[in-house]
Amino acid sequence: MAEETVEQRPRTKVCSWNEWDPLKHVIVGVATGTMVQAPEPAMQRNWPQYGFPYPTYGPLPKEMEEKANEQLDQFAALLEKRGIRVDRPTPLDFSQRVQTPDWVQDSMFGCMPPRDLLLTVGPEILEATMSQRSRWFEYLCYRPLLEQYFKEDPEFIWSAAPKPRLTDESYYSKTFWLDFERLSEEEQIEKHTYRKVWNLTEKEPLFDAADVGRFGKDLFVQRSTVTNAAGISWLRRHFPNHRIHEVTFREGAPMHIDATFVPLRPGLALSNRKRVSLEPELKELFKKNDWEIVECAPPARDKKPPLCYCSVWLSMNVLVLDPKTVCVEASETAQMEQLDKLGFEVIPVPFWDVAPFGGGLHCATADVYREGTLEDYFPKQIPGF
Repeated sequence: MAEETVEQRPRTKVCSWNEWDPLKHVIVGVATGTMVQAPEPAMQRNWPQYGFPYPTYGPLPKEMEEKANEQLDQFAALLEKRGIRVDRPTPLDFSQRVQTPDWVQDSMFGCMPPRDLLLTVGPEILEATMSQRSRWFEYLCYRPLLEQYFKEDPEFIWSAAPKPRLTDESYYSKTFWLDFERLSEEEQIEKHTYRKVWNLTEKEPLFDAADVGRFGKDLFVQRSTVTNAAGISWLRRHFPNHRIHEVTFREGAPMHIDATFVPLRPGLALSNRKRVSLEPELKELFKKNDWEIVECAPPARDKKPPLCYCSVWLSMNVLVLDPKTVCVEASETAQMEQLDKLGFEVIPVPFWDVAPFGGGLHCATADVYREGTLEDYFPKQIPGF
């Protein structure tokens, strides 16, 4: 079969304002080569029960990788059958040692979760800073795609946040996570969450794209273990025509908003039944603008799979295809039933084997194009929020 030419493909258009307009073009990640990262100030893995006691590191087992890629490929095929264009990143050799003039890092991570790195706001795709040295070069996996979009869409705005230096001054302690793990969850919340102080200092702007929830003109950005106040300030200045709301939830080690607070369609959002917002203004803003916030269903599992840093709340890490259609991990029957009662066509997608490689259905994707325009879904604002 002859290779499809640029002229034969539908014209590339980059634009996505929210998480629910009809999805037409998306990037789906790849599990190949994903690593248990070498220790660094931003992160230390300690999984002795699975053969990776601190400070060991290395590739995730090949059989796990094969199962994850099989599920990712099946998911991509499902989306394509529904008329959605799917692109895939180009993996690097993530086992290699990388360095800058400031540091040397003994491994990289992977390219399964493009949502962590790429933030699409209207016609712009913004490369996030990232706060882990092992993920500093991850943007290279997506550069072939971004270069292609730049050539094919004359309106595409390709941006990159300032690459952080990630010196030791960007972190409070080189052993933060080993010390953190000795605390109970309540101690973590009391000591860190209520103070909004985890491992990152305010030396430089830091944020992951997956800490941003897109609601049209309003962007909700979670302060977390990978997103600091300086990062949120940078986003405010970069998107002056949007309203940026900083949010924090009652969670010991927050990382990415899409397993905590998820928009489903105009007027409806899904919240984590365990992680309550620490900002009362969030609930007030939604109520004032006639939005309903529903608690997610209980997750199907009570523990994570081996070698996984994500939580069981990937149960609510759904991908909305349009305001009436949503993809949910196939074993999350309670979540599927809840969404069905809320009027959605629910598409079950086997995806649990992907979790150790960086997340769920939303994590594994990054929007390129959704139909729709920029809308103001919160015309009645709360002063100071």
